[in-house]
Parts: sequence; C-alpha cells; structure tokens
Amino acid sequence: MSRLVLTIDTATPAVTAGIVADDQVLAEQVTIDARAHAERITPNVLAALASAEVAMADLDAVVVGCGPGPFTGLRVGMATAAAYGHALEIPVYGVCSLDAIGVLTDGDTLVVTDARRREIYWARYHDGMRVDGPAVNAAADVDPGPARAVAGSPDHAALFDLPRCDPVSPTPRGLVRAVTMRAGTARGGAAPSAVAIDWSQAPAPLVPLYLRRPDAKTLAERASQ
Repeated sequence: MSRLVLTIDTATPAVTAGIVADDQVLAEQVTIDARAHAERITPNVLAALASAEVAMADLDAVVVGCGPGPFTGLRVGMATAAAYGHALEIPVYGVCSLDAIGVLTDGDTLVVTDARRREIYWARYHDGMRVDGPAVNAAADVDPGPARAVAGSPDHAALFDLPRCDPVSPTPRGLVRAVTMRAGTARGGAAPSAVAIDWSQAPAPLVPLYLRRPDAKTLAERASQ
C-alpha cells in the first residue's frame, strides 16, 4: 500500500519540504535562505502539497531532519513536523540530516555541511550507510578516510581535495531513505533502498542533533564558571 510522506528539513540554508510515495518524489519545494526557515517552511509545505495534488489529510507520516544544524533552524523544522503529526495523528520520524544526503551516495563518501564558526558537520558513508560520525570539527581536523568523493555544502566540500558529488543538501527522497538506513542497521546493514519501512512502528522521540553546547547559559551555569 502506497504511503504519502511529508518530508521537512531546515538543518541547512535549504528550507526543504516534499511529498514522497514509495520512493517517488511527487513534489519538492526548496528555498535557499539561512535566515528564512520560519518564514518559508509552512509556505513550502503547502506548495509541495498543492504541486503533488494531495490534501493534508491524505498524509500517512512525516519525516524531519533533526540535524546536526543551528539551534533556530532545527527547532523550526522539528516543531513544524511535530505540529503536523499531532494535528493529523500520524507518526513523525526524525532522521540525521547528514544521512539524508549520504544515503543517496555510492561508494565511500564524505558528507559535510556548514556548522559556522569556521567548522563543519560531517559524517562518512559506504554505499549509503553511515560508518563514521556525525561530528563537528574544523575542516582541517576532519580525516576523509577512504572517501573518494565529498557531498553536501559546495563551499565546504571545496575544502577537501576530492571530487564533489550530489546531493548538496537534504532531499525528500534522502529523508525517507534515511528512515530505511536506521531499519537497515537494525537488520544487519542492509542497503537503505532495499529495506521496506514499517510505517506502523512507533517512531522514537524527536531529538535535535546540535553536537555542541548552546552559547546561552543559565544564571547557575554562569555562576559556576
């Protein structure tokens, strides 16, 4: 039975919403603006629904990227996904946003995105399965290991002496396949595209991947320093 899945990711400057059914992307709406996550995510969701010619009530599940990414961007996407799930009484699955890129790559690949502060978020993949990371470091401190290509943010991929490949940001198909990556790991490392998702299984709670402590501190934390 075909499942209609709403996908959302705001972990990078790409504010992404899409509709996926059985690994087929029915619609995708992307705005590149690191400062417009809150303003663009709902219009992008509505535009994707309209383009796919489906109603909100037709959705069976939501998949959202949980980072790593900046605090504000992640909270916007995750809160939006949780709100749709609650209102529609459908499950919401959180995935690593780097997985939504890496799951669509072949061979040994390094995936990088902008972590600001002259750092990058990164993870390494082999045939679409994550084998190292996610982590946050200065680019000079990241060992590409056996990677033969680098995907993700073009500006940060250019910091490595490796051929660049797609995708450059999380995609609707990648977000859904990232759910299968988790299932594949549980089943002994099966390839993500080869694992059927059990959408009836209760998803784990949404947990943001910040990978670094927030800049803001409580009064107690400041007093203890």
